[in-house]
Amino acid sequence: MKIDQPLALLAGLTPEQFMARHWQKTPLLVRQALPGFSALVPRSRLFQLAQREEVASRLVHQPTPGDWQLKRGPFGPRGLPGLKTPNWTLLVQSVDQHDLQIRQLLDQFRFVSDARLDDLMISYATSGGGVGPHYDSYDVLLLQAHGTRRWQIGRQKSLALKDDLPLKILRRFTPEQTFDLYPGDMLYLPPHYAHDGVALNECMTYSIGFRAPGRQEIGSHLLGRLAETLTEELADTDQADAPFADPHRAATTHPAQIPPDLAQFAADAIQNAVKNKGMVSRVLGEYLTEPGPQVWFEPGQTSAMPSGVRLDRRSKMMYDGNQVFINGECLTGSGADLRLMRKLANQRYLSAKDCAKASAAVLEQLQQWCESGWLVREPLQNPMRDLRPR
Repeated sequence: MKIDQPLALLAGLTPEQFMARHWQKTPLLVRQALPGFSALVPRSRLFQLAQREEVASRLVHQPTPGDWQLKRGPFGPRGLPGLKTPNWTLLVQSVDQHDLQIRQLLDQFRFVSDARLDDLMISYATSGGGVGPHYDSYDVLLLQAHGTRRWQIGRQKSLALKDDLPLKILRRFTPEQTFDLYPGDMLYLPPHYAHDGVALNECMTYSIGFRAPGRQEIGSHLLGRLAETLTEELADTDQADAPFADPHRAATTHPAQIPPDLAQFAADAIQNAVKNKGMVSRVLGEYLTEPGPQVWFEPGQTSAMPSGVRLDRRSKMMYDGNQVFINGECLTGSGADLRLMRKLANQRYLSAKDCAKASAAVLEQLQQWCESGWLVREPLQNPMRDLRPR
């Protein structure tokens, strides 16, 4: 993707300009970001997804003002209110993992790092449906796919929530701007920007979320992974874990006190682990590409390599330095092999020409990923295909 070229998707801004002017700063309304756009997933298909155990879904209903009700899926064939019943919303998470067209839609937003992209959620609502005034702790792009939704937005200091409700609804909401979004329109909101969307008729909104892990969340995950990685490395090298030693310890009259040198030994152990940038990079890459607990892959074909391959819609692939990460696994490479793996990660596909240049080792690796279902054999001529209706 050329990040210095103006895009209708961003109201004529280049991706560079959008990131500099709006990302995590100010909202942006884009009329006809995708001209002629219509829902890629029909209502019936969305309802079918909400019936599946492995698909996270929620139903929000407000039968009377202030009476917010929340139910979690899966929902049976009769588990949703009738289409003529107003004021209800169905939220289906991570639709990009279940539909190739939705996954390809996300590719148009890859001027933002894959490490920040979370998922695409589809919100289906009958007239009056919504989830109440709230805020998100992450960046979000709200793309209207069907019908009309009225958005009220505002930057406000108080983010206090109402008590005793199943939803996170702001106690006080003071809107500053109001927009009606029609199919193809899009609204970008930075983190903590209060917003309330209400369906004016039957509508569908695609919410593209860019999450950022908190320090505590990522710290706890990475420290745990570092400990596992250190144990594996010591086992691989047949090195014993050097224990704490204190041959010159004197007798003490305060036996319950933790010895300062033991506390320093523990601090040094942690510091030594995090000082190894290569190891931190490895566990971070594995963490960022780890498939979610509800993600599974169908085994692929075992025939010879065809004219091209693409990443399965559920696959996550990133790289850092000479390390390449895919679905929680780490590989190292160099030279032409590493450049080809990076190309696969950036493009999410390799052409027949790319595959013809691959080394035997890379072809063997691609073959294994195809058999695991992580790659799909497909001569993909135009992966960034036009998503507008024909």
